[in-house]
Amino acid sequence: MPLTADVRTRLIADSAEIIARYPVPRSALLPMLHLVQSEEGYVSPDGIAFCAEQLDLTTAEVAAVATFYTQYKRHPNGTYTVGVCTNTLCAVMGGDAIFDALEEHLGVGHDETTPNGAITLERVECNAACDYAPVVMVNWEFFDNQTPSSAKGLVDKLQSGQPVAPTRGARSVCSFKQMSRVLAGFHDGRADEGVGAGPATLQGTLLARREGWTAPEGPQQRRTEAAKTDPDATARRPIGTILPASGTSTPKQEG
Repeated sequence: MPLTADVRTRLIADSAEIIARYPVPRSALLPMLHLVQSEEGYVSPDGIAFCAEQLDLTTAEVAAVATFYTQYKRHPNGTYTVGVCTNTLCAVMGGDAIFDALEEHLGVGHDETTPNGAITLERVECNAACDYAPVVMVNWEFFDNQTPSSAKGLVDKLQSGQPVAPTRGARSVCSFKQMSRVLAGFHDGRADEGVGAGPATLQGTLLARREGWTAPEGPQQRRTEAAKTDPDATARRPIGTILPASGTSTPKQEG
């Protein structure tokens, strides 16, 4: 369906704001794709043509980017994208079982949308939340330590229109279109709603502190320590010289 006059007017105004953030217009392509997706719920052929027109690109160039990244949808998406991580750790901890349970419960497979348009189910790649595996994402908000039962309860609430709160971070889940606008770089008034890290995330740091573990010295640390004992050493050393590891001799400088 072609872009309506109202939608096109909004897109032109918003795209001007996006393009102004970058030194050259073509650099604005990624947020521009999120922008058209925030209006249509996916990146349509007309959305691709709009981005190409605004950024002086070919439709082939825009389509090449839109088909590369999985966050850009090439067909209408549900109100909520429910992504189940099935990468190694989440899979071992039950991610595959969660996906199978949701697939049967919702009656749709990967990248398919329920008949009521509420949920698009996906297998997703690692979301860097392995400390809370298995993890389910709803429009890229975290739902940690899930089970097949809890995940089915989650999608039931989404389909019934009940408010749903992520495990951490934002206080509530917004729609796919709203999240696409946020990813385009527009504020939604919900910034810094909550801490993204939690107790499990901090366990490594707490363990290292308790055991007195420290990271091995790197070149910069060795230079800093050397400067403390010989303040003039850094000034005399040619640019790019790397100090040797502790216990070795300094290479002879030619000339």
